[in-house]
Amino acid sequence: MRDAQVVLELSGHWRLSRLTELSGALRFGDLGPLVSRSWHLDGSRVRSIDTAAALLMMRRLRAAGIDPEAVRLRGFSDSHRRILQVVLDRLGQTDVEQAPGRSAMLASLGRASERGWTRLTSHVSFFGITLAAIARTMRRPSLFRPRETFAQLQQTGTSAIPVVALVMFLIGAVMAYLLGLQAEQYGANIYVVDGVALGTVREFAPLLVATVVAGRSGAAFTAQLGTMKLTEEIDAIRTLGMSAEQVLLLPRVVAIVIALPLLVFVGNVFAMGGAALVCDLMLGITVETFVERLQSSLAVRHYLIGLLKAPVFAMVIAVIGCSMGLTVSRDTRAIGQHTTSTVVQCIVAVVLLDAVFAILFQELGW
Repeated sequence: MRDAQVVLELSGHWRLSRLTELSGALRFGDLGPLVSRSWHLDGSRVRSIDTAAALLMMRRLRAAGIDPEAVRLRGFSDSHRRILQVVLDRLGQTDVEQAPGRSAMLASLGRASERGWTRLTSHVSFFGITLAAIARTMRRPSLFRPRETFAQLQQTGTSAIPVVALVMFLIGAVMAYLLGLQAEQYGANIYVVDGVALGTVREFAPLLVATVVAGRSGAAFTAQLGTMKLTEEIDAIRTLGMSAEQVLLLPRVVAIVIALPLLVFVGNVFAMGGAALVCDLMLGITVETFVERLQSSLAVRHYLIGLLKAPVFAMVIAVIGCSMGLTVSRDTRAIGQHTTSTVVQCIVAVVLLDAVFAILFQELGW
């Protein structure tokens, strides 16, 4: 400190690798009357400096009440002086002011809404691309690729049967058990068959099977296509003059649209099997009585309504899964993020569509 001047002498290496050490050294505390004096930075002994260390120093000066732009530089080499000047010129741009809580919440809500709208429009656009690919294949059946379709059908349908059968068997058993606890109090055991049958074939089987398929096949579509995009296999397909939609998209869409109604049928059968087992053991309703009541109480239209939902759910799952896979950015982390997002989007979309179907069929009197 000289008279009315305060000289801050720097030495050594001021770089990002030593930022923690420098942060501990640059603690000015209460400077009191020294703040109003003329400040100088002496860099004659500085061996190297980068923007990270320079930014740290400027921020610490300003936090102590010293205007960094008023500090005079001396002894710095031309290259070091240019680095300090760049940091000074952009110092204001590095400051992020904390917005009030309500504004931050509204801003986050706005950004989330914008992302959701962008994602929705992307899926709708991709749905149009899917329909166009289907139309081209119908005009030119030679474009259809049966080998890829059967491979996807095996992965989407056949390999999903065990998990669908187990889940629906347990769901049927649980539904029969819970309904039986209540119906037994009033001597209405036989009506358990009506409740389980109607609820399963019309609502639970399509919804739960679609959820299982979304977690298996929807996520698989995203991971497979995302990996292919990352490894530039999709670009290679287009370079060879082939349509990526015909080769990759259409077989998956066709396979899942065929597989999901079949899986719903399997789910219905195993759910009735689980319910029949519980009714026999707990309510005294034999399997023969269960089947007779099932035939007399369950109208065919309820069964058809459940099967009608399945292709719609399948198309939505396929479109979301393939769209998310083909829009993966070129880094591995994005594949995991898009795969997780696919499962969430598919489940939400299936539940919303099921609610729409419920309202529609209620209005139609079905």
